[in-house]
Amino acid sequence: MARKQKADPEVVEALTAHTSFDEELVRQLATAGTAVNIPEGWSIIMETTPADSAYIVLAGTVEIRKAGQVIAHLGAGDVFGEIALVNRSLRNASVVAATPIRALRLGEEAISSLLEHDQQFADTLRTYAQSRITAG
Repeated sequence: MARKQKADPEVVEALTAHTSFDEELVRQLATAGTAVNIPEGWSIIMETTPADSAYIVLAGTVEIRKAGQVIAHLGAGDVFGEIALVNRSLRNASVVAATPIRALRLGEEAISSLLEHDQQFADTLRTYAQSRITAG
């Protein structure tokens, strides 16, 4: 995976404040991912489309929608988009920015590498995915 030279300090700070990830994983995520700003009302993920990335919310709130109905709200520190990547399936829900958000986008290659090389991250993603599958 092509890596940036240095982790974004703002991303490191947000991940440290809002997740339970250890310092090394925070640095890996901040280096492998790309920080994105998404305006309120924008669709980030569309239900039944192929998966190419997952996101960690750094600031703001997103709505998770299934068949157009809001089923959950996620905020800082929450991961979304991981289910389709972990299960190698189409997206099972849409995600819309409920407020302006800042998120860390992790492409499929970065996710695959992290899942393979970091057991804490792999366990966390699988736990998130499993809890959402059983709740949905």
